[in-house]
Amino acid sequence: MGEENCTVVTEFILLGLSDAPELRVFLFMVFLLIYGVTVWGNLGMIALIQVSPRLHTPMYFFLSHLSLVDYCYSTNILPKLLANIINKDKAISFLGCMVQFYLFCAYGITEICLLAVMAYDRFVAICSPLLYMVTMSQKLRMVLVSSCYVCGTLSSLIHLCLALEIPSYRSNVINHFFCDLPPLLSLACSDVTVNKLLVYIGASFIEILTIVIILTSYLFILITILRMRSAEGRCKAFSTCASHLTAIVVFHGTILFTYCRPSSGNNEDADKVATVFYTVVIPMLNPLIYSLRNKDVKEALRRVVG
Repeated sequence: MGEENCTVVTEFILLGLSDAPELRVFLFMVFLLIYGVTVWGNLGMIALIQVSPRLHTPMYFFLSHLSLVDYCYSTNILPKLLANIINKDKAISFLGCMVQFYLFCAYGITEICLLAVMAYDRFVAICSPLLYMVTMSQKLRMVLVSSCYVCGTLSSLIHLCLALEIPSYRSNVINHFFCDLPPLLSLACSDVTVNKLLVYIGASFIEILTIVIILTSYLFILITILRMRSAEGRCKAFSTCASHLTAIVVFHGTILFTYCRPSSGNNEDADKVATVFYTVVIPMLNPLIYSLRNKDVKEALRRVVG
């Protein structure tokens, strides 16, 4: 690429999901509905956990933080996406783009870590039920949750600092619906091999570490469940873990598809579809998954509403 095509960028243009005018109203209504459900679902889950003494347990403590992260995650992406769908001006300032990317990365990594912590919580609850409240003390819960936030904040800060070192770009048009790092790096004029390598290594390391924790936890959970003599006890244990496993499979599957595979240059549309799942759909589904499949949550909701 020629140096004459490289300029210092003050704003970026987000192409969005589709440039078809006939889809504009449909996409706006769909994503507005999704955002509404996401906000009410996650904030409602946090409020329900706070006002229901029955839900003041380690499991729901972690779930409330997952709901908070999902709400922030979605709010970082969807309002700008909705504005870009109805407005012809799809520009976002350079600073706004960097902030959006940083928050997206921070919330995403925090959620990955939280899902691993929740798997460990289920392991302790099912494999050592008598020591559950002692083991998962308030101090340990705070340490685990704080570690998730710190991991997300520091990891995204590293990528942000490296991105800010990019002096110029060959274009300011991003073929995405928000400021994500891979499409941003594809526009850089300078050598971004280190940036791409750190994205791949960082995503792979966090994924491998958290998946090992999750698989190990659920391996011991499975062994414990199979040893249970009571069929009712086995069903209850499986039911408790099913919602968490559902959230894990969908979230980690899309993350692995997007960030932990070799880039081919013709995968922008596939990346957009996968990204919609973990930035838009999953934050909406998580409170539904955990409430519809959870007797304690449904009972607490009936008491509050009643």
